[in-house]
Amino acid sequence: MAEDQTSSWLVHCDGSALPNPGRMGLGAVLIAPDGSRHTLSLATHTTGCNNEAELRALIAALHALQAQGARSLVVHSDSSIVIEQLGGVKPAKPITRLKALFDEARSLLATFEQARLQWIPQHRNGEADALARSALGLPPRP
Repeated sequence: MAEDQTSSWLVHCDGSALPNPGRMGLGAVLIAPDGSRHTLSLATHTTGCNNEAELRALIAALHALQAQGARSLVVHSDSSIVIEQLGGVKPAKPITRLKALFDEARSLLATFEQARLQWIPQHRNGEADALARSALGLPPRP
């Protein structure tokens, strides 16, 4: 099991919408098994809510991981909705308006040999949050 963890990419992703709903910023930190770091900080051309921004950040990170040739990954997100919808726990109430994005994320996750999603508290996702906010021209949270 330890070998799986050392050969896995570690991903921290986050999204911001300003106002909510509003412009969306996406941020992700991708850490390769060899320890090299890659970051994403993107603004979308569409508006949406925080949940959509969180999901779009994950999708952008998954596309970047595919381009890097990743096969195994552990995704950390502070979005309980993303983790509930994609992590195997059946949510009490599906989010119909985001169904197409959740389906896209599920399809992308299925292209990896191993993909595990894990919720983390917001204070442990600061770098991804700062990248998402930076894409919108905002400073990091204090």
